[in-house]
Amino acid sequence: MKTMQFIVYIEQDEDGIFIGSIPFVPSCYAQGKTQEEMIKNLENVLKLCLRNTNKTEIQKHHFIGIQNLKLSHV
Repeated sequence: MKTMQFIVYIEQDEDGIFIGSIPFVPSCYAQGKTQEEMIKNLENVLKLCLRNTNKTEIQKHHFIGIQNLKLSHV
């Protein structure tokens, strides 16, 4: 079985809930009370998403990095 690796974006909302998403897989996101719970939930969602996604398209994406963008006068 081939191993695939994914970039996960993790955020925490104002209630302390962890939200994770995989940007290169459409509609792949999950939440949990802890990071561990969120990751477990995200793994389950990812398996379901991959059933309906072209894996070749996903593998074409390469994570470059994250950069902060500041806007003044908003």
